[in-house]
Amino acid sequence: MSGKRSAGLLLFRHTGNGLEVLLGHMGGPFFARRDAGAWTVPKGEYVAGEETAWDAARREFQEELGLPPPAGEAVPLGEVRQTGGKTVTAWAVEADLDPATIEPGTFRMEWPPRSGQTQEFPELDRVRWFGLDRAREVIVTAQAAFLDRLAEHSP
Repeated sequence: MSGKRSAGLLLFRHTGNGLEVLLGHMGGPFFARRDAGAWTVPKGEYVAGEETAWDAARREFQEELGLPPPAGEAVPLGEVRQTGGKTVTAWAVEADLDPATIEPGTFRMEWPPRSGQTQEFPELDRVRWFGLDRAREVIVTAQAAFLDRLAEHSP
């Protein structure tokens, strides 16, 4: 099991169609053709003891989306443990962000594998608002618990 930890912010808004959440589609070649299980809360890793989960969530929001984290009340959504063993902590913040305004951070990796070539990919290749039912279909399985906790909190 991994001891890795990530933290993130789950933006939400109330619309005429109900509660919506902002999710990011994971960038890079592994997720390019996937939809189910390829969407995530904007988040990133941190080292406990060097940074708080809250500070990491705000820093990672900025790094992943290229925008400052929104002000507003942060609703703690707790932790989940993903299949690979990573523990993810999240907070929900009510805000209305236009997905067209994001400027995603990037990462580099060898691609194609064993080619000796390094390519750059966006951390999140797109960001979109989802109703809760659709979000449950596409979000990383363990992170669906965050949606349930947000629904319990929101009227």
